Amino acid sequence: MSTQQRLVDTVLEIVGDRAEAEVNADVGTLALTRFANSFIHQNVSEDTAAVSLRVAVEGRVSSSTTTATTPDALVSFVDATLGTAVQQPVDDEWPGIGGPADQSDVEHWDAATAEADPMARAEAVKAFVDAGEGMLGAGYCQTDAHGLAYGNTAGRTANGRFTTAIVDGIQQTPTSAGSGHAAGVALGSIDARTVGELAAQRARDAGAPFDVEPGEYEVVLSPECVATITVFLDAYGFNAKVAQEGMSFAALGERQFDPSIDIWDDATDPRALNVTFDVEGTPKRKVDLVHGGETVSLLHSRRTAAKAGVASTGHATADGDVFGSFGTNMFVGAGDESVEDLVASVDRGIYVATFNYCRVLDPKSLIVTGLTRNGTFMIENGQITGAVTNMRFTQSFVAALGPGRVAGIGNDDRFADSEFGPAMIHAPSMRLASWNFTGGADG
Repeated sequence: MSTQQRLVDTVLEIVGDRAEAEVNADVGTLALTRFANSFIHQNVSEDTAAVSLRVAVEGRVSSSTTTATTPDALVSFVDATLGTAVQQPVDDEWPGIGGPADQSDVEHWDAATAEADPMARAEAVKAFVDAGEGMLGAGYCQTDAHGLAYGNTAGRTANGRFTTAIVDGIQQTPTSAGSGHAAGVALGSIDARTVGELAAQRARDAGAPFDVEPGEYEVVLSPECVATITVFLDAYGFNAKVAQEGMSFAALGERQFDPSIDIWDDATDPRALNVTFDVEGTPKRKVDLVHGGETVSLLHSRRTAAKAGVASTGHATADGDVFGSFGTNMFVGAGDESVEDLVASVDRGIYVATFNYCRVLDPKSLIVTGLTRNGTFMIENGQITGAVTNMRFTQSFVAALGPGRVAGIGNDDRFADSEFGPAMIHAPSMRLASWNFTGGADG
């Protein structure tokens, strides 16, 4: 029996018949190798075992998490959670816990990544750094390996394990920087040299930047930029809790996006990451969110699903009662054009490598302000002609992908970094008809 399953069984036994209860256990290792000035300066590794418990006593609900997993500590943990529950008001929207459910047998696991040592990560760092000859590299290589288990007092169980590897960094000249990123199930599947070469090329091209006038520009956006757009659509739009509160742009059945746009969440895709069930033990399945430009679905937990009269889509999160549900294996449909083709079709516009410090100004229309970073370039007559200083934008992410606004989609889809973090969004580059730049980085 795995450690995580033993923890789940132990906690449920301690709860007994005193409450409805559901338990999640996460046992794993996160290892990180950081580098700066082209030298590794830190290797860290953390082994963790965490247990989360949610109980309902006659409709009074409480939840808590602990990393103290000795037998006595777990007894105290359960008793404290139950003691808190009886002090709560009755939760009239408590949906109850789910009964037994068939779980997916898909697993996103790589044994070599689970066992990766500092030398394996150092080899990836070296490949990245070597790609930037004469430059200074900085960033990190991360490997994760986790086993998760779920169980509840209604008989639902789920087990899974996953690995994740990330290489992320910048190459720097004395006056410029360029970024590169890759993520996947296996460290061995990441070509760290290619990641470093992209960062180095961006850094070389970013020398001697000049200012451009604010205004509407045609843009070519990297997968990182498209991932940030998508993660905001995810959290502020396809999130059923946000929709039920009247704060989402999503209008089911309406063509809110260009017909070329398809967005879905699918933890069972072979390219996906993490496990195939949520914190309520609900099996994840493919959920089409935008199909042919039409908004077709929202992402639900058991709570929002009960309120809407539908089934949970398997997207409950640990803080879902506050933040709602969102996808962590989002895919944006790719096109058939290379990045070079996207750029070649632009008469005058801007290429952006990364968005940074994005903040929502109006959640209903999803107007967001943010900055460009680590690679912003002028495009003229189908060619990149020079670097542009970082710019501020103020743009509706929904309108940017609206009907007639998507001029091209790249074939370079991959897991890309985003404003909310890496390993969540699988996205391609895009050419968009218009993007509203409102000033320089100073305002």
